[in-house]
Amino acid sequence: MRKSLILDSASDVNANASMWPEIICRADGVPLLSLPGKVVGRCGHQWTVELDIPRMTSDVGDYSAAFGLQWKRYREQQLDSCTGTTISRDRARRCLGDECWRLLHRAERTDVLEVGCGAGRFTEVLLATGSYVTSVDLSCAVEANQQTCPQSNYHRVLQADALQLPFSDGQYDVVFCLGVIQHTPNPEETIKHLYAQVKPGGWLVIDHYTYRLSYFTKTTPLVRSILRRLSPEEGLKWTERLVTIFFPMHRAVRKSRIVQILLSRLSPVMVYYHAFPLSDDLHRQWALIDTHDSLTDWYKHFRTKRQIENVLRDLGMMDIYCEYGGNGVEARGRKPQV
Repeated sequence: MRKSLILDSASDVNANASMWPEIICRADGVPLLSLPGKVVGRCGHQWTVELDIPRMTSDVGDYSAAFGLQWKRYREQQLDSCTGTTISRDRARRCLGDECWRLLHRAERTDVLEVGCGAGRFTEVLLATGSYVTSVDLSCAVEANQQTCPQSNYHRVLQADALQLPFSDGQYDVVFCLGVIQHTPNPEETIKHLYAQVKPGGWLVIDHYTYRLSYFTKTTPLVRSILRRLSPEEGLKWTERLVTIFFPMHRAVRKSRIVQILLSRLSPVMVYYHAFPLSDDLHRQWALIDTHDSLTDWYKHFRTKRQIENVLRDLGMMDIYCEYGGNGVEARGRKPQV
């Protein structure tokens, strides 16, 4: 097992850091030196450490800012531990598949890299398996994630770009990335970088939006073309206004699937009355979250099952699973043993 950086902190966070895959400087490929309030590379590159979280990106970029604000505002609403459901666990379990799920529960140490961790809805699921989880996000959502699942001997949190992950290649038994790739500049490049982090014999688990005719027959693309150009704060305010206007209409016709479908042609608000057994208050909270997500994301790519499967095959994966489900296409594959 490779040795890693022990973060400089007043707490005992990552007390067993010698077991973690090491954090490196991507410029020179060597482990980072920990100094008070920062980590430094041999070539002189340095990054701050705030709230015990290394901030491994010099320019977060506008396209992730709205997500960071979203998850800091709505940190708890999609956590199974708060909803009293198993919605997040069921989705993670389905995407992981039986063999990968068993891998997470094995007696030996299993290292998981969770990319695009958000507020931690899947982090708490992964940690519950007994795995060692490294949670990464490009945005300040890492702060919400750390609140949800505090750093410990089993969990560490970093702010970093999926295209500039600060680890040597081939360090993780499972690389897990749900609800993220479609929001990056180039999904194929993102998948390639994620796959590079997988150990020989390990698994990559992903999902991706797919094309749906219903999306292009709604007002959502038009409203999104306006809201995505606003500041994160203004975008959130307008999302909340739209939910205030349209959610009561959806609630009023919640028992009629046909009327809901017709209403959704006009309303850009996302609702799940037909899908999830949530309280009325949680339905509204989820509407706020996913409406904001759908109207303020800077990148929104779509791919077919065949396109995703071809990417995985071109990378040389084995045991590929790729099917329509969930938010679009759900896929996983194993890296061949050397």
